[in-house]
Amino acid sequence: MEKLSRQEEEAMQAVWKTGEGSVKLFLENMPAPGTPYTTLASTIKNLEKKGYLSSRLIGNAYLYKPRISEDEYKKRFMSGFVKDYFDDSYKALVNFFIDEKKLSAGELKELIDLIEGKKE
Repeated sequence: MEKLSRQEEEAMQAVWKTGEGSVKLFLENMPAPGTPYTTLASTIKNLEKKGYLSSRLIGNAYLYKPRISEDEYKKRFMSGFVKDYFDDSYKALVNFFIDEKKLSAGELKELIDLIEGKKE
């Protein structure tokens, strides 16, 4: 499966939040309000073509549901992100956040505790 554009990711967030539903239902759950119906409908069709959604016709309307979970998507593309931008090193990723002052010493300690299994 190919990487999604920002617009496609936002549509998938609405799909994951809704579960199975119509474009109208997804529109109500879009993270950024104001998306035109026709834009979302086109994006949903593209996501189906890319294999991220399946559909079934009920009466006059199509219902769509995700073919990949949000967790699966995160795992798949986070790995690619780390590989492409951090030479496949999660240590380099963490170091980047520390250097950019996006990760505090306390947060780093929490991560260490999680790794060592001291927290659930």
